[in-house]
Amino acid sequence: MKVDDCMCCNVTCVKPDTTLRECAKIMSNDDIGCVPVCENDELVGIITDRDIILRAVAENKDVNTLTAKDVMTIKPYTCDCGCDVKEAQDVMSEFQIRRIPIMENGKVVGMLTLGDLALNNGTDDKEVCKTMKCICEESK
Repeated sequence: MKVDDCMCCNVTCVKPDTTLRECAKIMSNDDIGCVPVCENDELVGIITDRDIILRAVAENKDVNTLTAKDVMTIKPYTCDCGCDVKEAQDVMSEFQIRRIPIMENGKVVGMLTLGDLALNNGTDDKEVCKTMKCICEESK
C-alpha cells in the first residue's frame, strides 16, 4: 500500500511569519495537531501543538507575537507520496515522529499520521503497533 492511499489530503500550510495564535486557531478549527510551514511552496518546517505548548506557552512567551519560524522544527522528515506505507512507518519509528508530511515534486500534498495508519484497514495492525511503540519509547 502506498502512503497516498491513506494520507490526509486536505493540508493547510502556514507561512513562517504566521503567529502562533493563528497556527493554534488553524489546528483547532481543522481538528489537527500540526501544520507544515511553507515558503514559496517549499517546506521549511513543521509546527505542532506540542511545539506551541513547550517552546512558547511553557516558557511564558507571547503567542501573539511569536511566529511559526520561532518554534517550528526545521527540515522535518518527509516521505514521497509514492512510497510504501512500510517505508513511512520505518521513518516514523526511527525518528519517533507521529506525523509526516507527504511530498510530490517538492510540494506538500498530504500528511500521514499515526492515526491515519491505525484507522486504515489496508495497513498491517502489528506494524502499526510496532511503529507506535517505537514512537512512544524514550529516546535512546
